[in-house]
Amino acid sequence: MKNRKALLIIDMQKGSFTAATPRFNTDAVVSGINALAQQFREADLPVIHIQHDGTGSGEFEKHSSEWEILDAITIEPKDILIDKYANDVFYRSELQTKLSELRIDELLITGCATDFCVESTIQSALSKDYNITVVANGHTTGDRPHLKAEQVIEHYN
Repeated sequence: MKNRKALLIIDMQKGSFTAATPRFNTDAVVSGINALAQQFREADLPVIHIQHDGTGSGEFEKHSSEWEILDAITIEPKDILIDKYANDVFYRSELQTKLSELRIDELLITGCATDFCVESTIQSALSKDYNITVVANGHTTGDRPHLKAEQVIEHYN
């Protein structure tokens, strides 16, 4: 089976969306991700939620409130949950195995943060020969020292 798609939703976790770490256009990004995820479910295509697991680091400890996915993100029972341990979702995670099992060759990528975990995953997926679509305005980040969040996002769109 060729051209089988999966939707990756990266790090849309409570610990990434705090007063100390404001993200650009969060409500619209969440709304867009939920709408796209629903389209994938209706087409019987996988929706994969990626959660950073920082167990042992003192941040994003598994099962802590900051590790949890945002309440505003819809999660359905058929959705797949995968923990990640570095910016690159593929690094030491179950993602590659799961994508192979599902015979996925195309990834639509959404999530947080555009210029960290989203970018690392894009680059890793490309080196593994996946077809990639970075969903326009389906990812977010915060302001950086020399770039506003909106500029970073527009670059990746």
